[in-house]
Amino acid sequence: MSKAALLDSLNVPQREAVSAPPQSVLVLAGAGSGKTRVLVHRIAWLLQVEGISPLSVLAVTFTNKAAAEMRGRIHDLLGMPVGGLWVGTFHGLAHRLLRLHWREANLPQTFQILDSEDQIRLIKRILKSLDLDETRWPPRQIANFINARKDEGARAKHLDSRGDEAQEQLIRIYRQYEEQCQRSGVVDFAELLLRSLELLRDNAELQAHYRRRFRHILVDEFQDTNALQYAWLRLIAGEENPVFAVGDDDQSIYGWRGAKIENIQNFTRDFASAIIRLEQNYRSTGNILQAANALIDHNRKRLGKQLWTASGEGEPIDLYSAFNELDEARYIAGRIKQWVDHGNRREEVAILYRSNAQSRVFETTFNEQRIPYRVYGGLRFFERAEIKDALAYLRLVTNSADDASFERIVNHPPRGIGERTVDTLRQQARTERRSMWEVTVDALQSGEFTARANTALAGFVRLIKQMAEEIHGLPLAEQVDAIIALATLREHYLSKEKGEAGQARVDNLNELVSAAHSYLQVRDDNAPEMDPLSAFLAHAALEAGEGQGEAGEDCVQMMTLHSAKGLEFPLVFLAGLEEGLFPHQMSADEPSRLEEERRLCYVGITRAEQQLVISYAEQRQLHGQTRFSAPSRFLRELPDALINEVRPKVKTYQTSYAPSLRTAQTTTAKPKIGSQTESGYTIGQRVSHAKFGEGVIIDAEGSGSQARVEVNFKAAGRKWLVLAYANLQRL
Repeated sequence: MSKAALLDSLNVPQREAVSAPPQSVLVLAGAGSGKTRVLVHRIAWLLQVEGISPLSVLAVTFTNKAAAEMRGRIHDLLGMPVGGLWVGTFHGLAHRLLRLHWREANLPQTFQILDSEDQIRLIKRILKSLDLDETRWPPRQIANFINARKDEGARAKHLDSRGDEAQEQLIRIYRQYEEQCQRSGVVDFAELLLRSLELLRDNAELQAHYRRRFRHILVDEFQDTNALQYAWLRLIAGEENPVFAVGDDDQSIYGWRGAKIENIQNFTRDFASAIIRLEQNYRSTGNILQAANALIDHNRKRLGKQLWTASGEGEPIDLYSAFNELDEARYIAGRIKQWVDHGNRREEVAILYRSNAQSRVFETTFNEQRIPYRVYGGLRFFERAEIKDALAYLRLVTNSADDASFERIVNHPPRGIGERTVDTLRQQARTERRSMWEVTVDALQSGEFTARANTALAGFVRLIKQMAEEIHGLPLAEQVDAIIALATLREHYLSKEKGEAGQARVDNLNELVSAAHSYLQVRDDNAPEMDPLSAFLAHAALEAGEGQGEAGEDCVQMMTLHSAKGLEFPLVFLAGLEEGLFPHQMSADEPSRLEEERRLCYVGITRAEQQLVISYAEQRQLHGQTRFSAPSRFLRELPDALINEVRPKVKTYQTSYAPSLRTAQTTTAKPKIGSQTESGYTIGQRVSHAKFGEGVIIDAEGSGSQARVEVNFKAAGRKWLVLAYANLQRL
């Protein structure tokens, strides 16, 4: 392929990047600017124009899928297979090095790789050998500690407890873990990269060999590199070999899992490179890009760029102010139906949210309205492990004969009940055709087990009985909350998985309480009457049984913002832009984390190709309580001229971030008692609600499907209700 043919399809900055002289270059590639195209053409340029041997090229990506795509596109571009190219992920390339040089790396030739579950099992065996209680030393938390230290390049021998007893114990476990892995000839994922770095660092001959070989190093998604990956790249590059890095500091959103935005910010200092900016976007409309630019301009220490497009301004960004999360979900469902009615496909639609707990209301609404959907990169709400844990406690409390629930929670969180004990109970229950609960209670009286097992089982039985006593007579949401609290599930997940992962599970547990709070039991005269908890558990089982859309079915895509990176959709809904939710409450008061939240919002905005709809709820159920939240500060950072408010607020309220959200609005006087409202109800009218009981209408606003009233209930207090689904009865 000729030089001209390689460059013909590229714009000016892309050509500059592809044809740059052999020196280190940072290609600052904005969202939708064709970064993969540039990487592929750069490799083709080196091979075809510069005459570089494929053996001297090392190309690093972050996923196996991206590596396979890159190899395929290089093959298609050049029209022939290119052998000798090293294209792969950091871990894949490190594994290749260790297989080639297993002896120098002090590994057996047949060494094996531990997956995450293998790693947990090994740690459990080590804890047992050290006589340490898993309740106090959760294996997954220890695995996270070990992996994080390795990602920092630190062995157990490098760590100093500084007199901290807990830290000293973690270091001791780490040391035992290293010794056991070495004896067994196994490596975990973090070890692959660390050991390959040590291999090259400590072997001058090998280091010189690979520096001579890999004269051209290319790296994709450079903003996502962690400390160890950056050190690995610098070691292979040395002082002579150029690094062609492609990335976007404005899309650095994985700081919580070790990515260092400083790596891309310091690239020009460490590699003495030029910066080429790719700012022409081939994905989104002008209005969407202007909104993204305005938002991200509020971050400091940016390398700086402005996205633009030649495809026109497009439609304004719709902003919907929902009454609550159910109103938000129903509005979005209505917009999706309109989209489909105009001949479009559901798979062209994405709903993006900050916390995966937000999916629950959308799932319920879509099931009700028969809108097929798929939760991308995750499980549906009632299929998530922490939700299943909580439901198992609730089921066992209501039905002690539920063996499946018994087995799930008898040692979860860990309470010292081993698998051998559970297996004995299981076999005995099967033989005697009784429940495992009955067998356990009898075994405690007869003293069949060891003193340790007996104590642990007795504690579990007491806990379930205590739960049954304490929730008696409580409202449904309080029952669910009490069970979660007594089971210490929140504490368990926060200690087991630090940071975002643990908090996400706690958010889901809190959402389960909210689900119970908003659950309305449907009366059926032809079915036996059920207590509220049993009815809710049946509802949860049916919801879980609905299932996602089948493979190949035209489904709406639902996902967290983190999962959405790298994807694009014609229509995007960005839901839940409220203070405390997005930006997340864990990040709002820390400048660096707030900037990452803003980058995450930037990523969400730039997923949209044609239409972007942003929504927030004036009130939202959280932990079974109604929370009134201010609109996200990110909304104030979007230019007024780009925004179309779908439902402007009728009444003004002041917040520290948005005096009237977008622009000054007039305050509507309250209607007088006895006056007829647009909703058809009268102020002062007595009404009854299936859940909240009797009350009096004290305010009203809106009309049609958006009409709502404020009711002062005798027992539940004041609540705003959307008439379309409140089912109020006039008294």
